[in-house]
Amino acid sequence: MKPASRLGTSASTSRRASSGTICISVSPAPTNPPQEAPLPQAVCPGSFDPVTNGHLDVFVRAAALFEKVTVAVLINKTKSSLFTVDERMDMLREVVAPYPNIEVDSFHGLLVDYCRNRGIPVIVKGMRGFGDVDYELQMAQMNRRLTDVETMFVSTNPLYGFLSSSLVKEVATYGGDVSGLVPESVLARLTARVEERRAGS
Repeated sequence: MKPASRLGTSASTSRRASSGTICISVSPAPTNPPQEAPLPQAVCPGSFDPVTNGHLDVFVRAAALFEKVTVAVLINKTKSSLFTVDERMDMLREVVAPYPNIEVDSFHGLLVDYCRNRGIPVIVKGMRGFGDVDYELQMAQMNRRLTDVETMFVSTNPLYGFLSSSLVKEVATYGGDVSGLVPESVLARLTARVEERRAGS
């Protein structure tokens, strides 16, 4: 049998969220390729104490792929935080306001339970570098074992590869300049909170 000619053909892919496989088929190249419909919905979980420009970059990129993206703030009462859950949600709502398909919510307990209860099939996580790989891969594999929820890793913009909420808080606490690392509205609240803590100590 002669090998199929590569002229006049194109490779098309279809994703199966339930199996995690990518199926590749070869078909005649269409005159006007149809636009791919966005995936239904995903969740971007985290503590976001506070939200950074690195977080926002991941949210916006996810929003371009999914019809709906939920930014879910983890409620962890055993962990000391700079901002309350309600304050973090308020800051998040401010920074995602220009993006109509991004909403803000909160959750406690297992993330996969939250996803299952709301019919969310995909978790989106930013991947900053090798330091994130071991932990995030273990979590993704555990979540996949518990449910059919898939995890999508988004490589962080190199501008924010070093950035974390903890680092921002530490630098701000010691008087360092964190402008450009967090949204302007967040910077104002962060500066005020650090000054409050400093005055109260």
